[in-house]
Amino acid sequence: FIGLCIKAVALLVSLFVTLFINSNGAEDIYMGLDLLDVYNFNIEYYIGVASFLIALTIMKAYLAYLVIKLFMKFDLNYPFNEKTASIITKISHYALSIGVVTIIAENYGNRIMRQGITLQIDWGAEQFLFFAGIIYIIALIFKKGVEIQNENELTI
Repeated sequence: FIGLCIKAVALLVSLFVTLFINSNGAEDIYMGLDLLDVYNFNIEYYIGVASFLIALTIMKAYLAYLVIKLFMKFDLNYPFNEKTASIITKISHYALSIGVVTIIAENYGNRIMRQGITLQIDWGAEQFLFFAGIIYIIALIFKKGVEIQNENELTI
């Protein structure tokens, strides 16, 4: 979580440094990521790619926050409860939204690459869509577990 927050701030600072102070900042925007070709071709494309990177990093940080929140609320004595099921469902929906935004970013990157610009970013949309599907199934299992646990409490 903290690492993703640091990455988001670093990307944001790199974007502003590149736009307002030194355009060579695009050469190493974050950990060797080179967007100088995109910047030199079209500043608007550079802003678009950097914005997608920043938005996705912030979304991933929030997803990590939700996972931490899940672990803090999880009770081994009473695992199937509404809060846990709700957080797991929220994680699955958020992972799906990250997957959708990543698909949009991939298409944007592909449109830039069709114009002859090299863009070496692996967005990873498939992983988030797969992750969202698995977490959604787990959320359904937890919802059913809550129902069964509530029925058992009523009969006892």
